[in-house]
Amino acid sequence: MAEIITMPRLSDTMEEGTVAAWLKQVGDKVEEGDILAEIETDKATMEFESFHEGTLLHIGVQEGETTKVDELLAIIGNEGEDISGLLNGATQEAPAQENVEAPVEASKPTQESVAIPEGVVVVTMPRLSDTMEEGTVATWLKQVGDVVEEGDILAEIETDKATMEFESFNAGTLLYVGLQEGETAKVDDLLAIIGPAGTDVSNVAANFSIETAQSVEAPKQEAPKAAPKKETKVEAPVPVVNTSTGRVFISPLAKKMAEEKGINLSQVQGSGENGRIIKRDIENFTPAAVSSASVAKFVPTGQEDFDEVKNSNMRKAIAKNLAKSKFTAPHYYLNVEFDMDNAIAFRTQYNSLPDTKISFNDMIVKACALALRQHPQVNSQWFDDRMKLNNHVHIGVAVAVPDGLVVPVVRFANEQSLPQINAAVKDYAVRARDKKLSLDEMEGSTFTISNLGMFGIESFTSIINQPNSAILSVGAIVQKPVVKNGQVVPGNTMKLCMACDHRTVDGATGAQFLQTLKGYIENPVTMLV
Repeated sequence: MAEIITMPRLSDTMEEGTVAAWLKQVGDKVEEGDILAEIETDKATMEFESFHEGTLLHIGVQEGETTKVDELLAIIGNEGEDISGLLNGATQEAPAQENVEAPVEASKPTQESVAIPEGVVVVTMPRLSDTMEEGTVATWLKQVGDVVEEGDILAEIETDKATMEFESFNAGTLLYVGLQEGETAKVDDLLAIIGPAGTDVSNVAANFSIETAQSVEAPKQEAPKAAPKKETKVEAPVPVVNTSTGRVFISPLAKKMAEEKGINLSQVQGSGENGRIIKRDIENFTPAAVSSASVAKFVPTGQEDFDEVKNSNMRKAIAKNLAKSKFTAPHYYLNVEFDMDNAIAFRTQYNSLPDTKISFNDMIVKACALALRQHPQVNSQWFDDRMKLNNHVHIGVAVAVPDGLVVPVVRFANEQSLPQINAAVKDYAVRARDKKLSLDEMEGSTFTISNLGMFGIESFTSIINQPNSAILSVGAIVQKPVVKNGQVVPGNTMKLCMACDHRTVDGATGAQFLQTLKGYIENPVTMLV
């Protein structure tokens, strides 16, 4: 039976998508987990994989063309199947199938295995950011039995970046909740079921769970139990490999999942086309048992003890993004020390005004914003085929939170006054610790500032917050002897270190920026001119 594939919603703000490239053509065989196309959303170009098997019978959107979410994208079915009825009535049928087929398609039960009652919608864990792979239900705002209107907030979902509100795209009664508060599931796993009041959806929920469990247990059932341990290497499945290049045939998504799980691909048997390893092979993979000889040894009296803390989505995202930045952007560091006597006097005088309060960090944000307008190369981003020199200045300010670090963005910081910057940074800091920042408030920075001076740290280096080209590390103001006019006198200084991406910011360019910054910091009245 042919399946209509609609334009997927690959981000929470996505309303339409553009087909950047088709990786399958009409007539090609499609396996579950195969990458159908690359879809350009409002945030990134992402791979869209198939949740169906069959033959690609029709492509509704050509490369470079754009269509709205849930409009006809493609049709998959049996080879030679007549789809003229679907094509003739696509505009009428596609919206109706959105409410039934799209959620089920995302969660993978097929219509043959699960009978969906009329008006019932399976809601799956949404992808609320382009890097999100799993989510945790922080709070349910609707309970089973509650009436849900389109646009109502169903739950607060903790992603890898923030805790975000998830609104319903359907109206009805909340019939079933698949995750309790505090529980985590992968994107597209069962989250809830909405439909007419009183509808029995136990079969829908049960079949979803059964199919998921079976897909995990299948490899265990197939594993030979009586195989001698010495023959493990012979029986280990080997994927198809290009003998000339040594390349393993594997889908990009499966490769990413294998890397994250630490799976040795030489032990995985591919079930895709021509032995290609696909998503389900990684999900179903069970490592072969490895026997090890226990070695007795003397241990001093005492007991080893530790606490194990599960990595939060935010912590995993921080680790992934910083590792990517450190090992892809060639970092180098420029260290300076500024005289802070005038800055201290300026702040004291400024804060004497009624209802006015600014910090040294606010002054640094403002000074950086003004300096960046004069040095757009530092306010840039690197792409493989071009550099983007930003004419606007959005300063990211690193804020420590219990789970790690977030970077809210002060937009058009060069146009804001010092009190406005102070108010914005304070508001972001409070809401960041309460996990109330929206995704939009943490995206779009063109330069980042990390300040550890309040903790007494005199100097440190930071990892660039990509796609920025630089990050400024700010230390504490230290009172110490300095030389002025040939005399040793008491003074106040502050050390700063700027990490730069050498692909976009040359050493001389970074040094010139810091000279301009020095002028603003050591003579802060110039920031008001």
